[in-house]
Amino acid sequence: MGFARACSVALVGVEGVVVEVQADLEPGVAAFTLVGLPDKSLVESRDRVRAAIVNSGAEWPQKKLTVGLSPASVPKSGSGFDLAVACAVLGAAERIDPKDIADLLLIGELGLDGRVRPVRGVLPAVLAAAEAGYRQVVVPEQTAGEASLVPGVSVLGVRSLRQLIAVLTNEPVPDEAPAPQGSPDAMLAGLMVPGAGVGTGLAMEPVDGPDLADVAGQRKARTALEVAAAGGHHLLLHGPPGAGKTMLAERLPGVLPPLTRRESLEVTAVHSVAGILPPGEPLVRTPPYCAPHHSATMQSLVGGGNGLPRPGAVSLAHRGVLFLDETPEFSGKALDALRQPLESGHVVVARSAGVVRLPARFLMVLAANPCPCGRHSLHGAGCECPPSAIRRYQARLSGPLLDRVDLRVGVEPVDRVDLLGQGGRGEPTAAVAARVRAARERTAARLQGTPWSVNCEVPGHELRTRWPVASGALAAAERDMERGLLTARGLDRVLRVAWTIADLAGRDRPQACDVDLALDLRTGISRGVPMAADGGVR
Repeated sequence: MGFARACSVALVGVEGVVVEVQADLEPGVAAFTLVGLPDKSLVESRDRVRAAIVNSGAEWPQKKLTVGLSPASVPKSGSGFDLAVACAVLGAAERIDPKDIADLLLIGELGLDGRVRPVRGVLPAVLAAAEAGYRQVVVPEQTAGEASLVPGVSVLGVRSLRQLIAVLTNEPVPDEAPAPQGSPDAMLAGLMVPGAGVGTGLAMEPVDGPDLADVAGQRKARTALEVAAAGGHHLLLHGPPGAGKTMLAERLPGVLPPLTRRESLEVTAVHSVAGILPPGEPLVRTPPYCAPHHSATMQSLVGGGNGLPRPGAVSLAHRGVLFLDETPEFSGKALDALRQPLESGHVVVARSAGVVRLPARFLMVLAANPCPCGRHSLHGAGCECPPSAIRRYQARLSGPLLDRVDLRVGVEPVDRVDLLGQGGRGEPTAAVAARVRAARERTAARLQGTPWSVNCEVPGHELRTRWPVASGALAAAERDMERGLLTARGLDRVLRVAWTIADLAGRDRPQACDVDLALDLRTGISRGVPMAADGGVR
């Protein structure tokens, strides 16, 4: 009787659970039994592993073979267990020393010819292995760069099972030629989900081309964009078509600071699981930009799918920007489902196969027209929408959702002088991004030692007690609250925006002018606060 074990990782959402793969050989009729709550693709590994072992030059054991995946209570899916199953079988058959693979973590799919194919989710799997104390992992060669992002882990990238057997048995390693340069590589098919990037509206390349200098006019909207980037505040842009709402939203990722190392690992892990991590780019360094179509379902926004839920648009936009163009055209249920991640920074999706917690700390930008035809706010434009249709259209954005949006700015049509450049252009992205970085540094210094990093995350109670504003600065906000223009949550959000404005202006605490500008950006009622000609905060 032979016994051997190896280890792999089962992914539940973007979190990994180390799974022990045990292989047991007993005398009896040749059979292969796989137990441990596998899904359909994992059950099919029996045929893939058998063919891969034989085609790699090893002998398949003609005995009763049982492979168990422990813990058995954790659902296991995907083909990433193939390599661990094959090594456990070879260890039980004494083709390799069972001691050499007992503490080895293996991830990869096997082709029938023995080649090791890459799979999605390598980064979160190796992160889980490192947290469990594993220091040696074997992954497909195409994903070795992704696995190497985890510090303290020794990574071996292999092209075939034949190569791995040679390494484990101290035999000469056969040379497996990669695909010729410039020719299509079928091995990369396992890394990308067809249509995933298109279906979610995710920008697959870093959004560094569009510049804020291209936006004509829109001083108030540019101010709101800068405040949103500096404090992580959600933004609503409402106005007629063609005024520049989409242009402003597309330039927001360039204003945001680059991702920290920890944030990059979080974003890369989500994209790896979702199958939208570009080959050759193992680490996402810039804030993602996700703009799903207005026909997107609730499952595609917050996560879902058959079996265990998969990341939705809110998770793909983690640490970046989620832009919902034509927001009133989205399903009401889909929009209301955003309320939980807007508050908590994560989304919990429960399905029959299990409960998954996915990260969703994003900056949301909404864009909306004033009516179905978009000409309601334009004088002499010929809007024929009846008042009832306008009310129904605007009511699609529920009060609870809008109450979580800190900045609500009207975008007016661009006049001829600004459009033709005669009125002067605004600042470029680089200048605004520099102010945003400086403001975030001031915020980080003030919040040092707390669990928060930007102003939008600070609870209102903490703002009112630990960091009071200047004396008398809240007078206008208190009057708006008494008139019913502000809720208690709204007052807290005005305070957060006021702190962001003060950080941008370099003040140690918000003054009355900062609170007035925050109220202006939230309610749309002008408080007489002057704005810079280029839209910046002064």
